[in-house]
Amino acid sequence: MAVTKPAQWRFLVAALAWCVASAAPAAGEAGGATVFEGARLITGDGGAAIEDAAFVVAGGEFIAVGRRGEVAIPPGATRVDLAGRTVMPALIDDHVHMGYRKGTSFSAVNYTAENLRDQLDRFAFFGVAAVLETGTGRGELPYEMRDAARAGTRSLTAGRGFAMPGAGPGGPMAEAAYGVTTVDEARADVRELAARKPDMVKIWVDDRDGTVEKLRPDLYRAIIDEAHRHHLKVMAHMVDLADAKDLLRAGVDGFAHMIRDRDVDDELLALLRERPDVFFLNTLWGERRAIYTAPPAWLDEPLLREAFTAEDLKQLAGQLTPDPAADPRKLARARAMEETNFRNTARLVAVGVRLGLGTDTGGNNGGQFFGLGSHVELELLVRWVGLTPMQAITIGTRDAAAILGLDRLGTVAPGKSADFIVLDANPLDDIANTRRIAAVYLRGAEIPRAALSARWIARD
Repeated sequence: MAVTKPAQWRFLVAALAWCVASAAPAAGEAGGATVFEGARLITGDGGAAIEDAAFVVAGGEFIAVGRRGEVAIPPGATRVDLAGRTVMPALIDDHVHMGYRKGTSFSAVNYTAENLRDQLDRFAFFGVAAVLETGTGRGELPYEMRDAARAGTRSLTAGRGFAMPGAGPGGPMAEAAYGVTTVDEARADVRELAARKPDMVKIWVDDRDGTVEKLRPDLYRAIIDEAHRHHLKVMAHMVDLADAKDLLRAGVDGFAHMIRDRDVDDELLALLRERPDVFFLNTLWGERRAIYTAPPAWLDEPLLREAFTAEDLKQLAGQLTPDPAADPRKLARARAMEETNFRNTARLVAVGVRLGLGTDTGGNNGGQFFGLGSHVELELLVRWVGLTPMQAITIGTRDAAAILGLDRLGTVAPGKSADFIVLDANPLDDIANTRRIAAVYLRGAEIPRAALSARWIARD
């Protein structure tokens, strides 16, 4: 849609407001501490919410947390009344693909610093404090984005992943991964990657329904071993139970998806008991077309129209029902795999296996809905897997942060980074309420959500 003069004016005003807000001091900076009081506080550690809470922010971190009246308030502190609101930690998304989406376009041409910054702004708008770009980084740019001094959402990267030639990520991301064929080549590529200090190593062990060759066991063993020599963790894209077992024996640190070909068995659980730090991500958001049979109610929430264009939302609506052109047998298989996914997720959580939040947003199936997918993932874990809202929130905060080694994120506690979401309703009553966002604070600074929304709306 052509941008009208009024829309151009709104865009300029929004851009100026965002620049001013980015330069403004965070809560507790330059003017002493800020105390937020009166809210119900979900700390993210899995414990009961604190009613009528108070927490103090200074220097971008929490310095005191507790019940109102029991927390020492520094003299001269600014007071923010949050009565009737609920506060929870900001989310962490451990599986995204950034840079390739721009509106409804999906292309390597879109992989620019400007586009990456815009997508990080979208995550910030939705209260996501950190993301991991999983194996589809291009050149030096993802490392530059990670290391840049910038407010808002933190950007971590796995750089380039590993697969057989042409058998890694699909679409315009295909050439991002290393295509390896020999053990020596695999080890050399890991050493090259390690020199850039990625935050994780990603491998693809999936034949895409028999259309490509899986990364061979000798190659992924060499990659895992070499990565561990450089103190790097390895995350595997896989689908099959047999592959998950062998990857565990090879020393893999975690899985980018849930096992979906068959139910987990006692042998897998025994392997996991020997490796209590192994994690799974789920990415139900990326598989939504195989889950929903009709458009969900959240498609009409006003929040979506604050962040996405009409064309974006039209595309999303088409991704929330089965593809009418799909082979019925493939559709039935996809639905059966999701049912297996739900059962396996519930069983692994029940026995204490670590699950983190991951969405695949930005990838082939994740679409351009950065930040929204992170919240809907929580709802899917509750409504389809059967977890409690508190379990889902803990997965999306404390546990997702721990997987990435982000020890200052994921919970509301003294000494942690002041990353939190202020909500208009209680997500423990209804997990959908994580989308009832009144305000977002990252590193103690309030994100200028209205200015960001105006910027995006001006593009519509």
